Amino acid sequence: MSAKTIGIIGGGQLGRMLAMAAARLNFRTVVLEPQADCPAAQVANAQIVAAYDDAEALAELARLSDVVTYEFENVPVSAAAMLAQSVPVYPPPRALEVSQDRLVEKSFIRDCAIPTADFAAVDSQADLEAALDRFGGVGVLKTRRLGYDGKGQRLFRSPAESREGAFEALGGVPLILESLVPFEREISIIAARDANGTIACYDPAENVHRNGILHTSTLPARIGEATADQARRAARAILDSLSYVGVIGVEFFVLPDGGLVANEIAPRVHNSGHWTEAACIVSQFEQHIRAVSGHPLGDPRRHSDCVMQNLIGDDIDDVPAWLETPDVLVHLYGKTEARPGRKMGHVTRLTG
Repeated sequence: MSAKTIGIIGGGQLGRMLAMAAARLNFRTVVLEPQADCPAAQVANAQIVAAYDDAEALAELARLSDVVTYEFENVPVSAAAMLAQSVPVYPPPRALEVSQDRLVEKSFIRDCAIPTADFAAVDSQADLEAALDRFGGVGVLKTRRLGYDGKGQRLFRSPAESREGAFEALGGVPLILESLVPFEREISIIAARDANGTIACYDPAENVHRNGILHTSTLPARIGEATADQARRAARAILDSLSYVGVIGVEFFVLPDGGLVANEIAPRVHNSGHWTEAACIVSQFEQHIRAVSGHPLGDPRRHSDCVMQNLIGDDIDDVPAWLETPDVLVHLYGKTEARPGRKMGHVTRLTG
């Protein structure tokens, strides 16, 4: 296999792990990221230090790359579209358009015949009052754009809870109110699609969040095979509808009867798929590189049960103990400063 170059927009830990997977398959990588010496640049072949929408930097990235991908969903759609005029961009810019706006995303998922929570657009305090009345006074209010890890959200747990000023408190920007879902647990599925339409799905993971941030992903999830099949079918419907190329993460709520309600999609490798590097022959990162580079998808089967745990903030201090623990893969992200809520690395413990 001759060495080719993959451009990666974004220099965080996901870009870092993509660059590492690319190197194993003899690909060079160049990262576009405004922060110098970012985690991805520490392992990539080159970095372009510039904003994601810098026209000259995008032209340089296109010139250096045979294909371009990205590590996060808030890449400007205009930048992806500009790149796509001169170099293949995977996943396609349409996936960014869908995922960047929660209202568009929920509508798209519904159009794929996949259940979601009820939702309503909220563009004013009056809209919020009407939507809360419609949902029985409870729900989750979210910014439509740029929210992640629980940021940009407010939970209304009771009809008696004050609504005053809630719209302005979230910035006075376009919002969405989602009804509360009486779920038993949360799961996600990592899936990949290549340019020929071949799809490979990993086993669903059971996820636990703390303070809006993923804490653990456990395999196998405590779900029946019918629920797992429903997750796989939903992922396939989304991938095919978008003519997708690459890896995607789809998050679900599991209802008491085993049914699923889709929460959100992430058009990229996903935190809840980090376990694949320890419990599968082909990780989600290698799978993504295979898909975007035009190579055959790998076998997504899991050879071990496992628990992946994020290392958040001061959890990095536990690394020496993890390194002494049998059957644990430790992966650190090259970040020099531990801050509250910051993902510093993860560990995956094989359990069977």
